[in-house]
Amino acid sequence: MFLIRILLILITAFAAGLCVAATPVAASISYNLLRNGTHIGVINENFEIKDGAYIATSVATAIGLFALAQRRPITYSSAGEATREGLRPTRFEGRRNNTTATADFDWKTDKLTMTHDGVNQTVALPPATQDRLSAMYQFMHLVQNKPGAATTVEMPMTTGRKLDRYRYDINPDVVIDTPLKRLTTLHLAKQRDQNDSHTEIWLAPEYHYLPVKIVIVESDGVRYEQVVTRLDVRL
Repeated sequence: MFLIRILLILITAFAAGLCVAATPVAASISYNLLRNGTHIGVINENFEIKDGAYIATSVATAIGLFALAQRRPITYSSAGEATREGLRPTRFEGRRNNTTATADFDWKTDKLTMTHDGVNQTVALPPATQDRLSAMYQFMHLVQNKPGAATTVEMPMTTGRKLDRYRYDINPDVVIDTPLKRLTTLHLAKQRDQNDSHTEIWLAPEYHYLPVKIVIVESDGVRYEQVVTRLDVRL
């Protein structure tokens, strides 16, 4: 009986571990958006995997006086395949005011076509390239598949206007306060060149390494902060 009880405990613990490491098939997240500390908008995102494909959407709506300058929501969408290695985008689209930027991924020919401001540009498509929205949900795969001692994570990423390789330094067990609650996070800081924007991302292991805070400091010093207020996942 004692041996059976021990086995049951081990099996339960193992199953719980699998649950924590499992990748969500759906997530719904809301964020507050701040500019230099002032609340200027809200962001609502949805992510879903179904039948081997994924779709992600992000809608940012300005509030208060900022709604006078940004009357239309800023929207991003990403769709593609969901594989064992993670997300494989096929189409990205971003809309802001009257401008649109898109990226089409042709994995058969390894070509990426970016379209913006009436200009088409086709470049070589590096393996595992993400777009600016899918990247936020690809971290679930990159981080969980990394050895515990890993100190960096990197990926090629497109905004529909350009393609860059992003490399982040990893700092574990960083505790932050959010409107949701206090969270222990994995902190990522983008390595950057001079005059480049600075990006930091906080991923929550408790929520399957989804982003709970993002900070971008532009080259002119303007600071944008995106902080989670609601996060629901479905496994």
